[in-house]
Amino acid sequence: MGTKNNNALFYACSLIEYIGRQKKRSRQDVTDILGKNAIQRIYEYADVFHCEPIEKVANEFINEFHIQNGNFDNVGDCRYRIPDYWDIGEVYERLVEDCYSDEQILAGIWEVYHSWMDEQISNYNTDFYYQPRDYIAACYKKGEVL
Repeated sequence: MGTKNNNALFYACSLIEYIGRQKKRSRQDVTDILGKNAIQRIYEYADVFHCEPIEKVANEFINEFHIQNGNFDNVGDCRYRIPDYWDIGEVYERLVEDCYSDEQILAGIWEVYHSWMDEQISNYNTDFYYQPRDYIAACYKKGEVL
């Protein structure tokens, strides 16, 4: 479907993941707080944002949108090796790429983070997040873990 290895999408998803970890918010919460316009801005200017450390960019968005601390601590709850935020960003990136066309990328970001899949990918105590991308996409399309 979409262009493989969309770097802007990879960055946007990784930043959402990073902010979620910093503020202990579900990734769906982060997208809700940022809203569609900010997500579009992150996506469109990812090449510029990527020149700065992700910590700095995340803090700018956290401050701009007054993102408060939550109590969603999937990192703290993880009993195993904690996946890197870039690794999880890539899982979301691939899922959006595999299920949405290039013209649908922004809508796809919104749909994926607002689907049941957000909770699945964010549960690091399962092996779901490191399954093959075609399997994850098939589960998403079917609406359940196959």
